Amino acid sequence: MVVLATKLYVEGDARDRSMDALRALVDNEVGELDVEYDIGVRHDDFPTVTVEGPDAVAARNVLVEEYGEILPQLEAGETYVGTLQRWDDEGFVLDAGQHVRIPADQLGLGQGSPEQIRDRFGIVQHLPMRFVYGGDDEPSRLADAEIDRLYDWTRGTGRLNVNSATRGEVRATVNRAGHAQDIVTVERLGLLEQSVVCREGTDPPGLLASVGEYLPAELKCVVP
Repeated sequence: MVVLATKLYVEGDARDRSMDALRALVDNEVGELDVEYDIGVRHDDFPTVTVEGPDAVAARNVLVEEYGEILPQLEAGETYVGTLQRWDDEGFVLDAGQHVRIPADQLGLGQGSPEQIRDRFGIVQHLPMRFVYGGDDEPSRLADAEIDRLYDWTRGTGRLNVNSATRGEVRATVNRAGHAQDIVTVERLGLLEQSVVCREGTDPPGLLASVGEYLPAELKCVVP
């Protein structure tokens, strides 16, 4: 069984749609392999995929590569994926099956409080983020690859990051709001975390104002 490092935290009809999206994503990754799989969701909202068949090892590896894996034990110095659980003046707290604090001085994202950093880089709650686990003797820190990804967002044409919605829902919302021509793509960050990549000349705060009324979600802009 693989526990995917992305959360399914919505309820009601949205949860049913999210489960359908999850099945489609898993099928897209492993559907051509010789396996059978069953999908569930743990009490802590992390999805599980139980895989059986001749290609089971390959299928599990593909899923881990794409989404990261929640493991029962973390080893110091190793890189993992956790979802942003909360933040305060002391730093970020990621959920990696256990709560892992990333102190403010280990974020590696420049000046400002954790809240200001979250706003500047458009980091929505539940975003899957890579980190290096410190263990008992060292503080945990954001992984270099994660820091590079976030800085790359600020060097582009602007983004609108969203949580609590599938990629299909965000695409449909952008279209309904009449902004299909103002974006490049909707990039998947997690199962329910998406990044709308703006075209040159599109104003991310303006896009947020236009689509925000349609999305019951947290939305944050990345302004280059």
